[in-house]
Amino acid sequence: MSDAAATADRAAGQRAAYVHIPFCHRRCPYCDFAVVDLSEQRASIERYVDALIAEIAMEPPWQPLHAVNLGGGTPSILHPADVQRVLDALKARFGFEPGAEISIEANPEDWTDEHAAALRSTGLNRVSLGVQSFDAEVLVALGRAHDPGMGIGAVAASRTAGFDNVNIDLILGTPGESQRSWQETVATAVGLGPDHISAYALTVELGTVLSRQVSAGAPAPLEDDLADKYETLGGSLPARLSHYEVSNWAAPGRECRYNLTTWAQGEYAAFGLGAHGHRSGVRRRNVRRLDVYLETVEDGRRPEAGSEILSSWDREKERVFLGLRRRCGVRGGAVADVLVTSEAGSRFLEAGVIRMEGERLIVARPLLTDAVAREVLALEERPGR
Repeated sequence: MSDAAATADRAAGQRAAYVHIPFCHRRCPYCDFAVVDLSEQRASIERYVDALIAEIAMEPPWQPLHAVNLGGGTPSILHPADVQRVLDALKARFGFEPGAEISIEANPEDWTDEHAAALRSTGLNRVSLGVQSFDAEVLVALGRAHDPGMGIGAVAASRTAGFDNVNIDLILGTPGESQRSWQETVATAVGLGPDHISAYALTVELGTVLSRQVSAGAPAPLEDDLADKYETLGGSLPARLSHYEVSNWAAPGRECRYNLTTWAQGEYAAFGLGAHGHRSGVRRRNVRRLDVYLETVEDGRRPEAGSEILSSWDREKERVFLGLRRRCGVRGGAVADVLVTSEAGSRFLEAGVIRMEGERLIVARPLLTDAVAREVLALEERPGR
């Protein structure tokens, strides 16, 4: 087994926590996350942090965590003292494994030298910077509040503050973004020497401002353009950044542990508005309305909107569905056997889209990962299995 495969499989036994910070200065037009407009809810931040800490105390005790991710929304909006309170609550309730990954998502406009240093002192050791592009016009089209210089400065501030695990998030395929613009964005990102790069295709999600704009006649992302830019990225990154997941590249040892845990169907607790967790085979999701979340927690109740326990077949489908996103693939099993012997699977094998490498099923052509995943989700259990 390769080192990458061993690392990926080991993550199934790790424990993680996700903390959702929903506040944003404004909602980006493509965003469908549980987000709250800060201009309307600034007074709710302290109340929300209090609720997070109360919710953490409701979670059953656990073994120490291997990874923590503060996501959003815009977690970098928080005052360092509030971040410290949240991390202290997690540590008191669960403990952290030695060398645990403690990560925060940040927007460049928030990430000054002083703020980065103060947040680093709370125990955070990884930052994911929502740069998205180094083209000013593309950033405007994406509704971002920062300019290219702020993105460059955010990486520098992270290094000055002592972060030795820095991710740059990019979005590819914004309508109006030229190939030259994208190439320059990739070159700028590489030149900043990040430890990790994530790149996601712009997606039109129902209910977003972008979806309404597209419905009204605005241009949508084009599949061929997305594919070309994805290939451009993969061919432009240095060898030190290994392609370990369909949308993620990392230096050795800098793979995102929190994401590895979720892709390996590991266990993770989740706190905050709209957060999703997975413990003891049960998937839970929280309410998405801020007022309901706050009132529920303050009333001493868990803010759960629903939960589910997957059947053994559905759980195995999920394991394969998630695991196929990783470049090392996923160990075979009943679902993998059904896939490769199905009509669609046979076509994929013949076309070189998937392959078996020892006991592992691998998507050999990353651009077609979603197509393979759709076939996995559609598989029905065969009698006798």
